Amino acid sequence: MSARRLDLRTPAWFRRVVFYELSVRSFRDSNGDGVGDLPGVLDRLDYLRDLGVGAVWLLPFYRSPWRDDGYDISDHYSVDPRLGTIDDLATLVEAAHARGIRIIGDFVSNHVSDQHPWFQEARRDRGSPRRAWFLWSDTGKEFSRARTMFPGAETSNWTWDELAGQYYFHRFFASQPDLNYDTPAVRAEMLNVARFWLARGLDGFRCDAVPYLIKREGTACQSLPEVHQFFQEVRAMMHSEFPGTVLVAEANQTVPETVAYFDQGREFDMVMHFPLMPNLFLALAEKNPRRVLDVLRATLPGVPPECGWAYFLRNHDELTLGQVSADERALFLRFYDPAHGSEIYNGLRRRLAPLVGGDDSSVLLLTALILALPGSPFLYYGDEIGMGDRLDLPDRDPGRTPMQWTADPSAGFSSAPADRLTRPLVTDPAYAPSVRNVADEERVPFSLLGHMRNLLRVRGAHAAIFGRERFVGVDLGESPVLGFWRPGAEYEVLCLYNFSEEPVAGDVPLAPSVWAAPVELVRGGSSSTLGDAGYHFRLSRRGFSWTLFPVRSPPAAA
Repeated sequence: MSARRLDLRTPAWFRRVVFYELSVRSFRDSNGDGVGDLPGVLDRLDYLRDLGVGAVWLLPFYRSPWRDDGYDISDHYSVDPRLGTIDDLATLVEAAHARGIRIIGDFVSNHVSDQHPWFQEARRDRGSPRRAWFLWSDTGKEFSRARTMFPGAETSNWTWDELAGQYYFHRFFASQPDLNYDTPAVRAEMLNVARFWLARGLDGFRCDAVPYLIKREGTACQSLPEVHQFFQEVRAMMHSEFPGTVLVAEANQTVPETVAYFDQGREFDMVMHFPLMPNLFLALAEKNPRRVLDVLRATLPGVPPECGWAYFLRNHDELTLGQVSADERALFLRFYDPAHGSEIYNGLRRRLAPLVGGDDSSVLLLTALILALPGSPFLYYGDEIGMGDRLDLPDRDPGRTPMQWTADPSAGFSSAPADRLTRPLVTDPAYAPSVRNVADEERVPFSLLGHMRNLLRVRGAHAAIFGRERFVGVDLGESPVLGFWRPGAEYEVLCLYNFSEEPVAGDVPLAPSVWAAPVELVRGGSSSTLGDAGYHFRLSRRGFSWTLFPVRSPPAAA
């Protein structure tokens, strides 16, 4: 077990840091075989520290046939040899901790690869104890209300297995049979999997496909009570045996279902904020942020003080539209997919920069927003330099291309020729490595990367405020500006965001407790003055500002 140099008992440390999601396979290749690896991530830890990252989420690095980007695990207790070794992971974790960076992994508990020895044993022998580790049927008719997660790619959740002589259940691809959590040995084994990696230094997990673990006839097979019971057990084990570790839920459900995964502080430390994410993009399309404030007002109250939301703009999956109405979906597709080339499953397979037409101001506006909300922001690798995507790649691979470090032929990702890389590089002239890369943007103070570093630096310097749970919305009427206060003990920060394409001016009344001595922390095309109406602001198109106000001390007693 690696020596931890971080204070693991810091309460709710995750609220004070920025998370960075990266694919080991696509981040940096250290040995020239064209595939990213753990030593490659180690080589770029200083870059992540300088960016202002406080925690890294590693996408699956376990042994896998890689038919679903590593989410089809064939051995839960090993690192895929193409990505490194367990010793490489230990070295990476120790080096990250030395830099004040925590590392979390992916806990893929719903399913395994069909190449996994557990499944191979189960399909060969009906008398094997492993048979009960999976779900079998003679008819393939059960659980008919459970929707398929990849419509178009899979027509049924049941697939016939000739060797087994039965159908097996899979919520995702047919190459990913679901585990049967009604079997006690499955629950015990997955707890042991979590222990194995936590004992090797990981600081927690993002949990994949959380709602779907339990299947019950006559239900939609999602968010059932036994799902919550299992993850309560996981969290209790982690907090007892590995204090300071964190559990993050991927649960793309309605607001009530999503909020329930906090379970009053007994279940997940963090929950990915799927209800907010599409509404941010819809608000940008409508040039009206009221829907954003509505979602925040519906989801921020009641979050246990030791827990928090995990905010994100994009990630390794499609931008899911599962929780929007038909009219909202039509607006989304009209605005963000006018050429009808990026829709897949239940969303869009695009990166952040192409979604907003390569407009750095929009990238910064949305990023500055999630950085300022109560909870934890998650950034996706490459979005800090405005990386693009490749829509000619299959499935969700367009947004999983190699990180663009330099303008070199292989983008500084690898010494291997470009045609030997794990995935092809972006070729769109607006986003190719010759245009968007770390080395060039580091040389330009006002590049997108430079602005991102400044945002993360300021948030880190004021983590005592941004790490708190308090949030007070500002009523600006019909203005296209979203405003809110982040109150602290000695200071309050006023955050303003212009969702329109035109400059906007307005006034924010100041409470008696706030001194009229503002300090502008960050400014994305803004200016301000103080007047009789309070704080008068001017924001450029897609402009934003964070302004610090000292809090007036109460008068001394006579």
